Amino acid sequence: MFWRLSMKVLLLYPLFPKSFWSFEKTLALLNRKAMLPPLGLITVAAILPQEWQYQLVDRNVRPVTEAEWAWADVVILSAMIVQKEDLLAQIQEAKQRGKRVAVGGPYATALPHEVSTVGADYLILDEGEITLPMFVAAIERGEASGTFRAAPGERPDVTITPIPRFDLLEFDAYAEMSVQFSRGCPFQCEFCDIIVLYGRKPRTKTPEQLLKELDRLYELGWRRSIFMVDDNFIGNKRNVKLFLKALLPWMVERQYPFSFATEASVDLAQDQELMDSMVQCNFGAVFLGIETPDEASLTLTQKHQNTRDSLSEAVLTITRSGLRVMAGFIIGFDGEKAGAGQRIVQFVEQTAIPTALFSMLQALPDTALWHRLEKEGRMRVKSANINQTTLMNFVPTRPLEEIAREYVEAFWQLYEPQAFLDRAYRHYRLLGQANYPKKGRGSGKKNVNWVMLRALFTICWRQGVWRDTRWQFWRNLWGMYQHNRGGIGPYLSVCAQIEHFLEYRQIVRDQIAAQVAEFLASEQQLQTEAPSTKVAA
Repeated sequence: MFWRLSMKVLLLYPLFPKSFWSFEKTLALLNRKAMLPPLGLITVAAILPQEWQYQLVDRNVRPVTEAEWAWADVVILSAMIVQKEDLLAQIQEAKQRGKRVAVGGPYATALPHEVSTVGADYLILDEGEITLPMFVAAIERGEASGTFRAAPGERPDVTITPIPRFDLLEFDAYAEMSVQFSRGCPFQCEFCDIIVLYGRKPRTKTPEQLLKELDRLYELGWRRSIFMVDDNFIGNKRNVKLFLKALLPWMVERQYPFSFATEASVDLAQDQELMDSMVQCNFGAVFLGIETPDEASLTLTQKHQNTRDSLSEAVLTITRSGLRVMAGFIIGFDGEKAGAGQRIVQFVEQTAIPTALFSMLQALPDTALWHRLEKEGRMRVKSANINQTTLMNFVPTRPLEEIAREYVEAFWQLYEPQAFLDRAYRHYRLLGQANYPKKGRGSGKKNVNWVMLRALFTICWRQGVWRDTRWQFWRNLWGMYQHNRGGIGPYLSVCAQIEHFLEYRQIVRDQIAAQVAEFLASEQQLQTEAPSTKVAA
C-alpha cells in the first residue's frame, strides 16, 4: 500500500527564468542564490502531517540529488505561471523515476489541464488549508490520483494557518525571507488574478500569530530583510494597524533585528498614520502597482483607486514618509494612445522611482480581462506568461509591433546606467527628508564581513572607475554623505541593481525583437495565403 505512517515527501520548487526580479548579477555580489524562498511549500509542509518526513529543494538554489530522488515516496511541487516550463519538466522527471507527483500553487490552480497532461497524479488546487487535508485523506485511502478543489467561493480562515517550516530552508542562499500577513485584495482591477485566486475580502492573520512566525525566524538566526508577500498589505487597514502596534515593541525589545518590505495599493499615501507606523517598525520599501499614468487606461481596466488623487504626488508623499518606492508599470491597455512608453519613462523620471518593473499586458487565466477578450475573439494563445520577455497573448487595439517597439525603447531608457543612478540618488535624497525618529531605528548589530566588503569594492570599481558613470557615482556618494548619511548602505544596495539590469535589458530587447519578427512573418504569410485561398474557392 502507498500509504505509510511516515511518508517521505520531497518538496520541489521549480526554476525561475531570468526576469526583472531574478537579480543574478546583484545576488552574486553577496554570494546569494535567490531573492526569496518558497513560502508556499514550507507552509504546505506545516499543514501536512508532522509525522511525515520532509526535504525541500529549491532548484533556484541547487539541483536535486540522486539520493533525494531515491529517498522520496511522493514529490510535491508548487509554482507560479512564470515557472511553468521547469515545473512541467520536473513533473516528467519525477514520473520517469516512478514517483507519485502532487502539484499545487497559482499555475496549477489557473491551468490544471496543463499540469495533468504531463502526468501529475494529484492536483491540490486553490488554498492548501482546505485542499491539503483532502489530499491526505485520499492518500490514507490508498487512492493513486485525484483532484482536490475548494467549493466555489470557499476561502480558508488564515488565522488557523500554522507557522511555516522555516527550518527546511537553506538560509544563506536567500537575499530576503518571506512571510505573509494577508490574502486577497478589495479592488477589482480587470487584469489581476489575485482576486480570482484569493478573493476581494482581505483575510489576515492575527498579530500574535505573525509575531510567532517572526519569533521562529529570530530563533533560527535570521537577521536580515523580510518581504511581506501580501499582494496588498494594506487591504485591511484596521488589522494592519493592529499588527503594527504589536510589532513595534517586539522590534524595539530585540533591537530591530529585521527590516521589512511589502506591496501596497497607492491609497497608502492617504494614510499618514499608517505610513508612520510602517516606518517606525522598520519597513524600508513598498512596491506600488501604478501601471500607467494614463487615466483613461486606468479607468478602463477598473483600477479606480489610482485615479482619485495625483499619482505623482502619492509617490512623493510615500517617499517623503521614509518608504523607498518600487513600482509596476504596464503597456498595452485597450484604447491606449501612441507614446505610452515615453509617458511611463517621464513619470518614472519625474517621481525618481529607481526600480520600475515594466511589462507588456498579459491576459491571465480566469481574470475579467481574459473572459472579455475570449468573448471578443481576441486571444492569440490560450496561455499566459508574466515575464518581461514575452509578447502580449491577445490582439491589442493598436499594432502589436508598435507597442513592442515602445516597450523595448522605454525599458532601455529606464535602465540606462546614468539615468538609473540619477533616480536612485534623487530618491534617497527625498528619503533623507523623511520626518521620522532615526534614533534606535535599525540599531541592531550589523555583521560586516568579507563578502559585503568585496561587494562594496566591486560596485565602486564598476560604477566609480570602469564605467562612464564614474564622476556621477562619486558625486552622488558625496551628496549622500552630506544629506542622508544613514541611507548610504541601502542606497548602494539599490545602485547594485544596475548590474542585473544592464544584462537584462539586452535580453528583453533581443527576445522581444525575435518574437516580433516571428509575429510579422506569420502575419505576412497569412496575407499571402489569403488570395490563393479565394482563387481555389
